[in-house]
Amino acid sequence: MTTIEQTGRDTSRWLRSYYGLRAGVSVAWVAAALTVGPAVPPAAAALLVAYPAWDALANVVDARRSGGLAANPSQALNAAASTVVAVAVAVALGWGPHAVLAVFGAWAVLSGLLQLATGLRRWQAGAQWAMALSGAQSALAGAHFIVKAKGAATPGITDIAPYAAFGAFYFLVSAVWLTVVQARKDAAERTA
Repeated sequence: MTTIEQTGRDTSRWLRSYYGLRAGVSVAWVAAALTVGPAVPPAAAALLVAYPAWDALANVVDARRSGGLAANPSQALNAAASTVVAVAVAVALGWGPHAVLAVFGAWAVLSGLLQLATGLRRWQAGAQWAMALSGAQSALAGAHFIVKAKGAATPGITDIAPYAAFGAFYFLVSAVWLTVVQARKDAAERTA
């Protein structure tokens, strides 16, 4: 096996694990948002701050594992934006749910576009079509959040949960896709 093949295999292994972890955390967040969030406002507040904070941490870890922050500018910018948004959500909680939804909307647009850029940059790693699609959908959802934040209806954490659920779905699709592709490559190598 050449060094290039090994590097590709290592990248695939890392991304499978990373995407699986991102999917699992998102599913847990959605479950907590739908069950505990509506009944316990302090828990909802903590969940709303934790979501972008987790995204920031995940982007830093992935970028470092994938060559460093300097080599992954879209992830470095995404991590910085998500960190700022976690603080902005904490502040917006004092202003009300419309402000929180507007902050989430702006973040979803920006982080979605950055995820789309990351997916396109990593296209050769495989399963990035799901990441690119997720990024584009995130940007559209963010625009919807901004419009909804201007409405009369009072938004809540359950309005954000479907957004996180779609993110979990796309991360899971990427993890499964990479797993299947690697299994096929391994089977082909064994029979060759």
